[in-house]
Amino acid sequence: MSASSRNAAGPLNFFWFIPTHGDGSYLGSETQQRPSDHGYFRQVAQAVDRLGYRGVLLPTGQNCVDSWITAAALAEVTSQLKFLVALRPGVVTPSFAARQTAALDRLSNGRLLLNVVVGGVPAELAGDGIYLSHDERYAQAGEFLTIWRRLMAGETVSFDGKYYKVENSRLDFPPAQEPHPPLYIGGSSDAGIELAAEQTGLYLTWGEPPAQVAEKIARVRAAAARRGRTIRFGIRLHFIVRETNEEAWAAADRLISRITDEQIAFAQARLRAASDSVGQARMLELHQGRRDRLEVSPNLWAGVGLVRGGAGTALVGDPKTVAERLREYQALGIDTVIGSGYPHLEESYRVAELLFPELGIERPGARYRKGLANEFAGARAVGAGTGPANLRAAAS
Repeated sequence: MSASSRNAAGPLNFFWFIPTHGDGSYLGSETQQRPSDHGYFRQVAQAVDRLGYRGVLLPTGQNCVDSWITAAALAEVTSQLKFLVALRPGVVTPSFAARQTAALDRLSNGRLLLNVVVGGVPAELAGDGIYLSHDERYAQAGEFLTIWRRLMAGETVSFDGKYYKVENSRLDFPPAQEPHPPLYIGGSSDAGIELAAEQTGLYLTWGEPPAQVAEKIARVRAAAARRGRTIRFGIRLHFIVRETNEEAWAAADRLISRITDEQIAFAQARLRAASDSVGQARMLELHQGRRDRLEVSPNLWAGVGLVRGGAGTALVGDPKTVAERLREYQALGIDTVIGSGYPHLEESYRVAELLFPELGIERPGARYRKGLANEFAGARAVGAGTGPANLRAAAS
């Protein structure tokens, strides 16, 4: 694909990930682990803010540092970065969530995005006091978002539903964005797709093979069209990008080199037993816990999913190859990518330095002025001014 055709669809919106549940160099190993502390989160956020990423996803769950408080802290030390934070129907009330949303949106000067997370692990949900079945959780989320969106639009809301009842609720301090920060959602079940089509603006899928993503996009588009709506699409992927394909695949092998077969068996059994998420079941089905079937589509590698729940696939390869794979998803309608890599600080640089140029994504300050002489300049840029005589004069 030529450079002109690569850029014909425009650059992707490329996000990164704040590893609030921990980070490291080897999956399934305590070797070279990094603590889940704010100092490290700040390093990652400030790096990606400078590198040209559009935003960051902050995960949610019992094993994650709270995303709202973390985003509030990181908003104070970044300038352009947007924060995709989990909105959890059922965990808080719609009215309280509206006040939180407005406060964080104002604090960040309109850099808040919201990821509607209904949840897919019943035991974890029970810890938060939620005992609803899978489809009932989506029905509850529908009522939650109906109230929340009306509050964000400035209405005084009275609502009497199956899951929520409010009287004369209002939001006195509006958000910075009108009518509210954009809503993202993932969910592969029929209930999840119907909620996405009715209430949100961008549907997120985990990194499945293109044919499966195409099928899912078609379902969401049809559901949205029945409501007279359109919707955008994004994909959640890990990345292992190196200068050559051989180096990239070696890095993928290294990432899982310390995972034992016993760890894989335990993790797979736990993920199957604990989750009622359709998306999680689809992730597990891609590789079935087998090391010999991890490349589930060209350059789409499911090794991360051997021990990690949720997003379990990575694009692996040199910059040109990975860019081509992303263009295949873009051709299906994907306009936003939420990436990550282990460890997240170093991999954010690799992706920005190697992959962004292939995708036509500009990195602020990435170019030297012509003629600048330093140890990173090419021979043409160094020029005659760095010859031996000039170097001796500079040293004298």
